[in-house]
Amino acid sequence: RRSARDEHIYVRDKEWEAAHTVWLWADPSQSMLYKSTTASVSKESRALVLAFAMAELLSRSGERIAWPGLTDPFIARNGAERLASHLIHAGELPHRPDLTLIRRFSDLILVSDFLDPVEEMMAWLEPLSQRGVRAHLVEVTDPAEESFPYAGRTEFLDPETGQKLTFGRAELLKDDYRALFLARRETLSTWARRRGWSYTVNHTDRLASEALVRVHMALSVENVAGGTR
Repeated sequence: RRSARDEHIYVRDKEWEAAHTVWLWADPSQSMLYKSTTASVSKESRALVLAFAMAELLSRSGERIAWPGLTDPFIARNGAERLASHLIHAGELPHRPDLTLIRRFSDLILVSDFLDPVEEMMAWLEPLSQRGVRAHLVEVTDPAEESFPYAGRTEFLDPETGQKLTFGRAELLKDDYRALFLARRETLSTWARRRGWSYTVNHTDRLASEALVRVHMALSVENVAGGTR
């Protein structure tokens, strides 16, 4: 209308905005309680520290954050404190949360040991990629789980099923075990990166800040599948 009144042409430039939320999740599985003598903290403790530290950084930047199956997206300067309060009063949490409410223009940070069968993890996460969600997988690993420092007669216990395995000479398993362990990581990380997602490994004998910096950078880099954020 203004162009019709004047001798100049005016163009109204509008920027389309979509609500962006960063979802955070730390694996509550029993396997996360593991802590070897070579580690300073359990995997569960490290996962929660990473999740809360990221919540603190995002909250200070004015980002909307949420925890799947626990909170709706919210903006608050004390975001980490609010998430911690919800977790304290949540009781027993499911092994895997429902991710169907996470939609396009969202980021999801998952902190876990990812020891479940790779095919199950892919089937659980694939719908996120189809909906345009960008995920950041943070694998928390105890150094003993990767190096397999066991020798002699050793009993292994699955904390989730209670199954026990006893070997007379555990050192004979080391090479095959490490090959399988690293192959699982390579398969899952390659699959994630093909979808434009990030994959970070953090050992519990290393600083949590190392993983925190990498994930924080991954939130800002170019997303091959969905453009640049």
